[in-house]
Amino acid sequence: MTSLVLPSRPLSLARDVISTPNAYFWSTPVILALAVFLFVWEAPGVIRDFQISQNPLVLEDGDVQNGRCTTRKAVFTDCEARLVYSYGGRNYDTEVEVMFVDFHTGDYETDLVISADHPELATISLGLDMLWNRIITLTLFVLLLGGTSLGTIFLGLRIWRVKGQLRRPARLIPVPVEIGAFDRKRGVLSITYNDKIAADKTGRSAYTRMKSGQEPLIVGEANGKAIGLAVRHGNTALPVLLDDRLQRVELTDAERTAALAPYRRDGDPSGPMLIEEPIRTVSVWKRLKLFFGVLLLIAVGVVGFWLWYVTSSSTQFQSPGMDINNLMPAPLNEWGCEQLKNRFAQERAPFGCVAADYTSWK
Repeated sequence: MTSLVLPSRPLSLARDVISTPNAYFWSTPVILALAVFLFVWEAPGVIRDFQISQNPLVLEDGDVQNGRCTTRKAVFTDCEARLVYSYGGRNYDTEVEVMFVDFHTGDYETDLVISADHPELATISLGLDMLWNRIITLTLFVLLLGGTSLGTIFLGLRIWRVKGQLRRPARLIPVPVEIGAFDRKRGVLSITYNDKIAADKTGRSAYTRMKSGQEPLIVGEANGKAIGLAVRHGNTALPVLLDDRLQRVELTDAERTAALAPYRRDGDPSGPMLIEEPIRTVSVWKRLKLFFGVLLLIAVGVVGFWLWYVTSSSTQFQSPGMDINNLMPAPLNEWGCEQLKNRFAQERAPFGCVAADYTSWK
């Protein structure tokens, strides 16, 4: 790979050689708002049910009204109900809503449960059965959405900081970068490149746009990816991808011609360009093998998790173990419930093994 020879003096770069993806401006607030909304919507109910679980009391004469569960995407279940009850000479009327991940099909049966210490706190027994399911689901979603939004904010701040540093002349050090993705639309070439080839690589990715007629300075290929030439500007965090005419660097015409001379081929005034590869199609047979292979892996994973749940779990109320056991064919469900009963016979039966009274083992 030919080295780019640049003048040793501090050099300036053109404006906007590092760009911020348009998606950052709308996706970041949307994702952050979703994380906040999900936390505000679900956290109070999870905290309430955790308090109730410390000293639960089932009210046999409590009234669960307008109970309804809705399953979305065949996985996420929302259950809501109105709870009307009397305790300690006082009447209570409250609304509850719980969300959890479940593969259950059919109706749910539930009781009205209150906190013996704080009778104003009430929920449905289904919410307590799925409490750890709800805690894990809420935590994962908030961390995923919140982490994603904070990550995009951090990357945006890094880009803006780099753009501010690039305005000042500095020593430029050429480095190779991998072209990760590119797209041509309306005369603009959008490129994502990765700093993971140079000896002092950072592993960071950057994004840039080039106007019509501009092409990146391509100097080779590795592992099916085009290799472009970029420069490090002083101590900035992101390298700057160069164009094939070096218009992004403040040089004289003579310096520009001398620097590009090693990259000209057979008198061709332009270097190699990014060319879209033809779309490769996958045969139907390979797609079927992939599809059934994934199904097989999922089936093995589900069965393995179920066996661990019924034979080794430290609690009978482990979710989604309860849900998987409930969905098993009758002989396997009976065997699973027998294994659980052998270990937890003195405790309340879990969902999938409960009798008609919703408490004892079937």
